[in-house]
Amino acid sequence: MKLTAIKEAAVPIKSDIRNAFIDFSQMTTSVVKIETDVVRAGKKFVGYGFNSNGRYAQRCSLQERFIPRLLAAPPEALLNDEGTNFDPFKAWDTMMKNEKPGGHGERSVAVGAIDMALWDVVAKIAEKPLYQVLAERFNHNQADRDVFVYAAGGYYYPEKDKAALCAEMKTYLDMGYNTVKIKIGGVSLDEDLARIEAVLELLDSNQSLAVDANGRFDLKTAVRYLEALEAYPLFWYEEPCDPLDYLLNAAVSAESRLPIATGENIFSLIDAKNLIRYGGLRPEKDYLQFDPALSYGLVEYIRILEMLNEHGWSWKRCIPHGGHQLTLHIAAGLGLGGNESYPHVFKPFGGFGDKAEIVEGKIKVSDQPGIGFELKSELMECFDQSF
Repeated sequence: MKLTAIKEAAVPIKSDIRNAFIDFSQMTTSVVKIETDVVRAGKKFVGYGFNSNGRYAQRCSLQERFIPRLLAAPPEALLNDEGTNFDPFKAWDTMMKNEKPGGHGERSVAVGAIDMALWDVVAKIAEKPLYQVLAERFNHNQADRDVFVYAAGGYYYPEKDKAALCAEMKTYLDMGYNTVKIKIGGVSLDEDLARIEAVLELLDSNQSLAVDANGRFDLKTAVRYLEALEAYPLFWYEEPCDPLDYLLNAAVSAESRLPIATGENIFSLIDAKNLIRYGGLRPEKDYLQFDPALSYGLVEYIRILEMLNEHGWSWKRCIPHGGHQLTLHIAAGLGLGGNESYPHVFKPFGGFGDKAEIVEGKIKVSDQPGIGFELKSELMECFDQSF
C-alpha cells in the first residue's frame, strides 16, 4: 500500500466581494489530489483536498517540500501500525521533517491541503464517512449526525445597498438557516449599524445575526463598535482585532457583554495555546474558529482540541471557519458546536453536497465514504479540470 502520485494546482476564486481588510479579486486556492495503489472493484482510491478561502495557493512549498517528502518516504513509514491504511499523523511528521518551529502563516496552508486529501482517502479505504472515522478514533464513537450551521455572507459588493444585502440574507433564511453573518468594519460605523438594523428586521425570535470585523480594529475602534453593537441581540462579535495581538483581544473581551468569536487566522497549536492563555476569552461564552484546512490540517486540529481540554474549554465552543465539507465532518465526528457555511460565495469550495438540506439551522451529514466531495458536482468538475 503506497501513495503513487500527489498532484497540485492553483485555482482562482475570483470575486468582487470584500471584507473589512481584503478583497478577493486576485484570490487563489491550492487543490490537491492524492493517488494510491489501492484498488477495489477495479477502482483506484484517490483523495482530494484544498485550502480554505482567505489564503493564497501554496504551489512553491507544495512542489518543493511537502509533496517530495511524502513521495520519497518508505511506503511503510506512512501506514498505520496494522498496515491496513495510511496514517495522517505519520504523514504529518514526514511533511514537517526539517521544518523549524514558528512561522505558521503559509506552510500551514500547504500542509492543510495535503492533510485534507489524506483523510479523504483514509476514510474511503475504511469504507466509512470521515465523521464516523473521527468519532470512532477520538470521540468514544459518538457523532452528531445533525450539525448546527450558520450562513456566512454579507460581504461588501460594489453598488450593493441595504436592499440587496437583505435580499441575500433572506435567501439564506429561506434555505433553512436560522443564523446568518455579515461583515462590518469596511464602511463607517453608522453605515454598518444601518446594515445591521436592516438585517435584524428580517429575523424572527428564533433567528440570529453575527457580525465579523475580520481583525480590522485597534482598541479604540473595537470598543467604539462594541458600545454600539451591544444594543443589538447579536450571536457574536467576530474577530474585532488582530488575532495574534493577545493583549488587545483580552482588552476587548474584558469590555464585552457580547460573545467574542476568533481564531480563524491562528494556524498552529502554539498560537492557539497562547490565545487561550493570554487572549482573555471566556470558556462559558466565547467561540473558537480555528480552521483545520489552514492550520496544518486535522492532525494539528486534534492537538488543539486536546489542548483545549487541558484549559477547561468544551469542544462545543468550537465552530470552525472554512464553510466546507471537511469542517462539517469534523464538527459531526468530534461533537463540535457547529460549522460555518458559504451558500453563495467561494464556489465551488464553499457549501455542502448538491442535495444537502438545511432544516431549522442544522444539516444531516452524508454517509458517503470519505469527505463526500463526490456529492458536489461543481467541485468535482473543478478537480477534474485541475488534474
